[in-house]
Amino acid sequence: MRIIAAVLACVLTTAASADPNFWKHEWPQTDFANTSVKNWVEIMSGGPPKDGIPALNDPQFIVVEQESGIAGNEPVITVEIDGERPRAYPIRYLTWHEIVNDRIGGVPVAVTFCPLCNSGITFDRRVKGRVLTFGVSGKLRNSDMVMFDRETESWWQQAIGTGIVGDMNGVELTALPSWMESWDQFKARNPDGLVMSEPAWNRSYGSNPYRGYDSSRRPFLYSGEMPPHGIAPLMRVVRVGSRAWPMDRLAKEQEVSEAGVTLSWQAGQASALDTAVIAKGRDVGSVRVRDGQGRDVPHDVMFAFAFHAFWPHGTWMRGQ
Repeated sequence: MRIIAAVLACVLTTAASADPNFWKHEWPQTDFANTSVKNWVEIMSGGPPKDGIPALNDPQFIVVEQESGIAGNEPVITVEIDGERPRAYPIRYLTWHEIVNDRIGGVPVAVTFCPLCNSGITFDRRVKGRVLTFGVSGKLRNSDMVMFDRETESWWQQAIGTGIVGDMNGVELTALPSWMESWDQFKARNPDGLVMSEPAWNRSYGSNPYRGYDSSRRPFLYSGEMPPHGIAPLMRVVRVGSRAWPMDRLAKEQEVSEAGVTLSWQAGQASALDTAVIAKGRDVGSVRVRDGQGRDVPHDVMFAFAFHAFWPHGTWMRGQ
């Protein structure tokens, strides 16, 4: 397994990180006294400093037919908002930026992806009457990205969409329906859709700096409990609320209807965390989640260890 060299070189695992005073020099505007974090040793540096992984604030888009550099099996995060053209956010870019602050029609959104948890969630950026702009703090908790907002410099846990430090402590973001699918699947359904164009940054887009990660025995920078029931820690699960469906079950059954939702699995999406080139990753499939009226439901496709870390009393939907 190869992780970005800078991450390996800069990881801080000393006892100093257990004291919030350790972070104050970097975050002078953050109110560390207002927090839900009970054990500060959970907060670790992932290597890059604040904004060392640069979030995108002004993404550009092109129509589907103009994009020729993305392989058909590469994953994208799809966001469809009523009255607007569907948009695809390629994981080949989100791997290197992790957050895209965008506006779709009248809705300000943050499209987020945490590679270490495989967690891809889209949030409404409107909070308490203001629009927040999110960045990457460089901190991890249970291997999950800690985001921050530039307006209050509060910290937010990406996997749960909740403020954990600062003025926004305890505030929950609204998750919007979005899902990961292959570029081919997006194009087939949305020939008039839009796709985010390549950002103007010097990055090796299309490559995977986390080669072999999702076949590792243990997650990176995670010391918590492993999932129950013999479920591999880096098995993908589909989380809807506090329930998780293992991906191997969905791949076998193809469609599952229970707990008020229908989950449909389709082959054709490459893992972004397997081989050095994303397009050569093994097929992990795509999942769409809808309610009883056929409406898309907010959900996440994350690793089992992350689900167990943030929903320790969650329900594992293993089937018979």
